[in-house]
Amino acid sequence: MLNPDADLRRPRIGVLALQGDFAAHAQALEEAGAAAFEVRKPSELEGLDGLILPGGESTTFLKFLERDGFLESLQRFLAEKPAFGTCAGCILLARNVSHPAQESLGLMDITVERNAYGRQIDSAIQTRETRLPGGPLEMVYIRAPRIAAVGDGVEVMAERDGFPVLVRQGRLLAATFHPELSSDRRVHQLFVNMVRDQSNSHK
Repeated sequence: MLNPDADLRRPRIGVLALQGDFAAHAQALEEAGAAAFEVRKPSELEGLDGLILPGGESTTFLKFLERDGFLESLQRFLAEKPAFGTCAGCILLARNVSHPAQESLGLMDITVERNAYGRQIDSAIQTRETRLPGGPLEMVYIRAPRIAAVGDGVEVMAERDGFPVLVRQGRLLAATFHPELSSDRRVHQLFVNMVRDQSNSHK
């Protein structure tokens, strides 16, 4: 049996497991020191300290979330807890979505253009400097959106061709690339630390 005191030091972070590479996110979270849980229904949000909204297809995500009151439960959860959106998850967190316009959770003061870099064949792997310690970071892009604009309270932590690709606003983190597809765990470590800090501040 696990030592309950030991588990308390590991933030409990969910990964929305409706589509996308949620298993890779869960593995990255475990390697970054969190306890990871796949979330497929509203009740599974109970007891979590934070949540990852992974890649996939953002319109499909919204259709899944509109069932069984999931969207309302998610909105209540995200009103208080940290969230990290990657690719489609970034689109869901954005306040404004264009190309084409789409509904979103509207939590983060960013404007996102969908499929800004073209179709799947235009996917790319790049290495860029970031504000994270430890040198350049590998970034895997798959039909990536583009963050076209950010509000005053949004910290830009990395860029691609002059556009933000990793941004933070308070308890929210968003990336247009897929950090779960790299072996570098610094982005997930950042989010785990954000969740841990918020959990400790509410004790």
